[in-house]
Amino acid sequence: MTMEMNTESYPPLFSQQSNQTQNVDLDESIPDLEDLDPIPIIDLQCVNLDKLVEACRDWGVFRLVNHGVPSTVLTQIQDLARKLFSLSFEHKQAILSNPLSYFWGTTARSTSGDTLRSSKSISWVEVINFPLSQLSEFQFEDPLLDSFRLLLDEYGRHLARLARTIYEAMAKNLDLDPRQSKSYLSESTGFIRVHRYPPISQGNQAWGIGVHTDSSVFSILNQDQLGGLEAFKGNEWVPVKPIANTLIINLGDMMQAISNDEYVSVKHRVRVNKQEDRISINYFVFPDLDCTIRSSRYEPFTYKDFHAQSQKDIETLGFKVGLESFKLNI
Repeated sequence: MTMEMNTESYPPLFSQQSNQTQNVDLDESIPDLEDLDPIPIIDLQCVNLDKLVEACRDWGVFRLVNHGVPSTVLTQIQDLARKLFSLSFEHKQAILSNPLSYFWGTTARSTSGDTLRSSKSISWVEVINFPLSQLSEFQFEDPLLDSFRLLLDEYGRHLARLARTIYEAMAKNLDLDPRQSKSYLSESTGFIRVHRYPPISQGNQAWGIGVHTDSSVFSILNQDQLGGLEAFKGNEWVPVKPIANTLIINLGDMMQAISNDEYVSVKHRVRVNKQEDRISINYFVFPDLDCTIRSSRYEPFTYKDFHAQSQKDIETLGFKVGLESFKLNI
C-alpha cells in the first residue's frame, strides 16, 4: 500500500521517501503482548528506594506513576504539538527561530547549532527544541506557537520538580556528597525536545532514532499512544508501552558516570509507525557545564568536555562514543 502523506507539513527529506530511506537493518517487530509491561514502576507518592535502585541498576529506565502532572496538561501538550507539526514546512521554518531550533533527519547538533547528519543513516524524525530557561523571555507572534510556549513553561516547572525529586532519591541511594552532587543536576540546562516521527510507506525503511544512549543525567518522556520506543535489557529489545498518565524516565550517560557505573545509561531506539505520526515530548536535564564529574572509573571530566568529545565523534566517526572516551584502564 502506498501511503498518502501531507507533504506540505513534512520536511522535503520525508516527502521524497524513495530517495532518502536506506537499507538499514530493521529486525523483526517485537510482539506486543497486550497485558505484559515489564518496565519497572516507581510511585512518586511513596518512593521505594530498593525498587528505584533495582530499576536504575538493572534497566536504566522506569515508568513513573502518581507524578502530580495533571492529565489535562499531558493531553494538551500532545494535542498542541501535533497541531504545530501539522503547519506547513515553510511556515514552521519561518516561525521556529531563535531561541528555538528546528531540524530533521537527525537528533545531533554541533556546538554552533548546526545539524549533524550522518551519511550512514537518516533518523526518521522531525524535532523542535525548546530551551526552558529562555521561554518566559519571549513572546511569539504566531498564536499557536505562543500558546504552546505558555503550556511548555507550565509543563517545564512540573518536570523540574520531578527531576529534583527523582535525582535527590538517586543521590540518597548512592550516598553522594550533597554539596558536590547539587551541581550534578542543573535546572538551568533543562530543555524540552518535541519529536514527530512521520509514517513511512511500505517498501521503505528507517529508524525513527537508531540505537543510542542519552548524554543527559536523565530524561522524562511523555509519549503518545502509538508506541515505538524500545529499551535494551538482557540482550533483547523490550517495548516501552504507552500507558496513559505515566511518564518514562531514561537514565543517561551522566547518571551512569555520577553513579560510578552502579546505574546504567539505557540503550534505546524508536521504531517508525507505518500508518501514523508518532509524537513524543522529552525533557532532558544535565549537570552544570563546568561541574567536574569525579568517579573511580573515569578520568575527571565536565559535561562541556563530554559534549565537545561527542560532537567530535559524530563529525569524524558518524556516532557518539560516549563514556568509553573517558574510561580509565583499570
